[in-house]
Amino acid sequence: MAQIDVTPPNLPLAPAEYDRRYQDQLNNVLRLYFNQISNPSAMGGSTLNLGINTLPTQANLANLRSGDVYRDTATNTLKIKP
Repeated sequence: MAQIDVTPPNLPLAPAEYDRRYQDQLNNVLRLYFNQISNPSAMGGSTLNLGINTLPTQANLANLRSGDVYRDTATNTLKIKP
């Protein structure tokens, strides 16, 4: 899962003429930003909004990945596949 709440970086202002230091700095800022948005991270549960009826159930357990949330219809609870 990619990070959702990543703030875009402030890009450095370009000089009037080509400057290698500027290019290196710009590349580093962009590399860090793209790494942030493409790497998985923990998500706060306080902002998670789930539609209980749209979640997979234990019947779909074989198709779920480790860490996926599913609804156990026998106990009507949310579980996470180990």
